Amino acid sequence: MSQYFHSIQIDTEKCDGRMKCMRVCPTQAIRVRGGKARIIEEKCIDCGECITVCPHDAIVPLTDPFGELSKFRHTVAIPSPALYAQFGREILPEKILSGIKRLGFDSAFDLALTCGEVSFAIQEYLREYKGPKPLISNACPAVVRLVQVKYPELIDQVIPIEPPRELAAREIKKKKSKQLGLKEKEIGTFYLTPCPVKMISIKQPAEKGKSYLDGAISISDIYGPLLSALEGTGKGSYRKELENICILGVGWAMVGGICRTLRLKNSLAVSGIADILKVFDDIERGNLRNIDFVEAYSCRQGCVGGSLTVENVYISYNKILKLIETLEYEQIKACPDIREVRKLYGQKYFFIKGKFEPRPLRPLDKDLAKAIKKRKDKEDIYASLPKIDCGACGAPECITFAEDVVKGDAELTDCIFNLPQRFKELSQEFSELLEVPASKSHAKASAKKIRKKGKAIK
Repeated sequence: MSQYFHSIQIDTEKCDGRMKCMRVCPTQAIRVRGGKARIIEEKCIDCGECITVCPHDAIVPLTDPFGELSKFRHTVAIPSPALYAQFGREILPEKILSGIKRLGFDSAFDLALTCGEVSFAIQEYLREYKGPKPLISNACPAVVRLVQVKYPELIDQVIPIEPPRELAAREIKKKKSKQLGLKEKEIGTFYLTPCPVKMISIKQPAEKGKSYLDGAISISDIYGPLLSALEGTGKGSYRKELENICILGVGWAMVGGICRTLRLKNSLAVSGIADILKVFDDIERGNLRNIDFVEAYSCRQGCVGGSLTVENVYISYNKILKLIETLEYEQIKACPDIREVRKLYGQKYFFIKGKFEPRPLRPLDKDLAKAIKKRKDKEDIYASLPKIDCGACGAPECITFAEDVVKGDAELTDCIFNLPQRFKELSQEFSELLEVPASKSHAKASAKKIRKKGKAIK
């Protein structure tokens, strides 16, 4: 089994085994054993649902500290468009980019224009694609991993276009290398991220290729210092600042932003893991073949709802909408040249280098004959369970508990509904021991057996 990098970890000192995280996990990757939650690495997609529901902040997102910047001779910040929604309406992207440079970055790159280019590239891919539909966006790494783990038969429907953050980082390294006379590895590109899942797309890309980003810094970590830095930025021309914003790209911060920029008639935008599961179930059943494109984000309302943002998600969503409306009203057209995009598309400029593959889960057993027997054992165990999915055993469902038992990760006695029967059996053996005359050796053997079963119940 492959080793997987994860952008979240459990602080066992804070964890009290409340099971909320286990219940919301979309891929059933969390178990609670001995009063502590633990993650099954092969199943975890780093969606961050567990982070949002944990009442004691026991699930910690992993991102890079500012200290990582010192490893490079030149550093570039690439903020998610969601960062633009974290401040007041009067603070436009141009001012935010200036503030970022005051924090210690050598430069800051506006990702909105690259988002606009990728929007056109997706449009070209949709135009020439002849396979099964709908196609699925890959903007959210958690969604890609959800497909890999839970819906592997849909993997070829994930669009193989580089996400804007990777495309921007790739080009920044090339251009800065020529401009500054530095090696590409001496140029550090850091994504200012609204969620921890972007970290795994950097450390361990889903297509097993190479990430051009060198790290990810959370928006929540950078917010305070950036807010102070913004106080020292000068006031520019309102119109001039607007002219530098790509209207096609800024919408990528919210759910529906890609569909909106492409003006797709047969598209669907969905956010939140629970709703994504419903949509993907329908795709799997063949109910959405009339839809061309599905834009999906694991966070509610898109990247503006990421667990590492600061502003209220609905206020952030509204600010992005207002910014787009302002750009439309001012008739700002800072957009990429579609003819140039089509030329680059023909040169495979936008395509990922690797290929998305399903993510294999651990089989019941490596030996086929044993795996078949364990599958039968799993079915038998499940048939004996109450099938109410109470979660008291530490597994989210009775069927997953049955699988844990045959894999050796749980005991039948972990199910509280099995305890009365075990106590009944134990009581019966005590009665037999007291009522039936027996040899000393038989009595010792019976007592040993009873003690063993008593320990199992504990």
